Amino acid sequence: MKLYYAPHACSLAPHIVLRELDLPFELVRVDNRTKKTKTGADFLAINPKGYVAALQLDNGEVLTEGPALLQYLADLQPESNLAPANGTFERVRLQEWLNFVSTEIHGGLGWLFNSQFTDEVKAQIKEKLFKRLAVLSQTLERQDYLMGEFSVVDAYLFTVLRWAPLFAIDLDQWPALVRFQARVDQKPAVKAALAAESL
Repeated sequence: MKLYYAPHACSLAPHIVLRELDLPFELVRVDNRTKKTKTGADFLAINPKGYVAALQLDNGEVLTEGPALLQYLADLQPESNLAPANGTFERVRLQEWLNFVSTEIHGGLGWLFNSQFTDEVKAQIKEKLFKRLAVLSQTLERQDYLMGEFSVVDAYLFTVLRWAPLFAIDLDQWPALVRFQARVDQKPAVKAALAAESL
């Protein structure tokens, strides 16, 4: 498998999961501005959407979209317990959290990267985002991880919460989120992924 990634991007989440599962893979860096890989290949030929993460399987198929990638990887090793079994109510709960992180946290923080938005618009985005962070905090005050035990959604949440300081968002107002980030940061697979991406 090949994981196409860019530093500081959401591709860190499947990267963490690949290392957590100890699966063999090749890491291929993509320049998000030029849409070229480190070797000069055209990334748009691999993923016409133009963004990471993209996972190229050994049979040549390419998967995109973080929540889909994360579940695919977890299902390669069901015994890892990084995702509940397909068809169970617990799997639907995982999908619920993946959608929440994708649309409300990733999406909310993602809008803040847009330099064309005024400070007033960004303040409105942050106001909505803070309500969503409070929901996460309430859950993480009761348990260490969103599903109780570490799962693929935690790798995803950890990844996008790393963007908060870029927008002067101090997570200290949600101590449970700070503890969550510190907890995930200590996982060997996370340390390895961060080191490999030189983050």
